Amino acid sequence: MIEVRQLSKTYETPSEKLRVLTDLDLTVAAGETAAIVGPSGCGKSTLLNLLGALDRPTSGSVKIGDQDISTLTEEQAATFRNHSLGFIFQQQHLLPQLTVLENVLVPRLAGDWQEPAAETEQRARQLLEKVGLGQRLSHLPWQLSGGEKLRTAVARALINRPKLILADEPTGSLDPASTDTVADLLLDLNRDQGVTLIVVTHNADLARRMGKTFELRAGKLHPLITDHNRA
Repeated sequence: MIEVRQLSKTYETPSEKLRVLTDLDLTVAAGETAAIVGPSGCGKSTLLNLLGALDRPTSGSVKIGDQDISTLTEEQAATFRNHSLGFIFQQQHLLPQLTVLENVLVPRLAGDWQEPAAETEQRARQLLEKVGLGQRLSHLPWQLSGGEKLRTAVARALINRPKLILADEPTGSLDPASTDTVADLLLDLNRDQGVTLIVVTHNADLARRMGKTFELRAGKLHPLITDHNRA
């Protein structure tokens, strides 16, 4: 599913070149779950943006399935994101003027999808039911708790049936109980739908529940041996 080879990312600053990632390698098989941990500023979000075709590497390659996304044009990258990837962010980025159901349907507004609108809406309703929001379809984001907003974002990430979900600090603003609920939800979706899941997190408990854990240090990924790895 994911094959990253010799990936480097450098940003130009007024005073110097800032190298964030250096000859980084990563392999994640289809259907696997992986956590990426490390201190703030080490490049975790940069790596996730490169995996999600939101940024371009300075050198190296990022292959998702059979597609080398590092070679895509802006338009091709946008189509790839819409058809193949699901994103979950800490701040959720729900549109405040739209209902829960409408927010989940937003990704279907782009990408030249041919599916009938009624069929798409039915799937959105089913996803929201699955994440425990079947009674909240007409609510606006300000009427939701933090955990409910995140579950809305999870449903939105799944509406286009992605092969890969990328989650950037998905539980960073949640209390422990809500964090456990969201972790359960993500792992259930991984198991039931076979979606590959990559999570960037500071939460050690969430990281331990993923199948693999990597620490991003000095621009490279280092596998961590944890209890789930031993199992």
